[in-house]
Amino acid sequence: MSDLLSGNRRDEALASLSGWTLRTDRDAIEKSFTFKDFNGAFGFMNRIALKAEAMNHHPEWFNVYNRVDIVLTSHDVAGLSERDIALAGVIDRIADDAAE
Repeated sequence: MSDLLSGNRRDEALASLSGWTLRTDRDAIEKSFTFKDFNGAFGFMNRIALKAEAMNHHPEWFNVYNRVDIVLTSHDVAGLSERDIALAGVIDRIADDAAE
């Protein structure tokens, strides 16, 4: 189980992320990624799936052709946790690797 992020811990964690935005409808963060084609997007999702499974923390996502939209929240605490921030960092590193 994770702890809900709040106060200064929450502000610092969110400031450490690039391009992730808070959702307005619930306590979650989101980011969209665009790739050259479907294979690039699907490969990106596969790499995330392996890491997410190892972390036992799974994203909510939506894929259409070359775009992947990802939402992160921790359902066990009904909001943002350190697990979301950690997974966002992993996802960003995977996206950076895919762009090279």
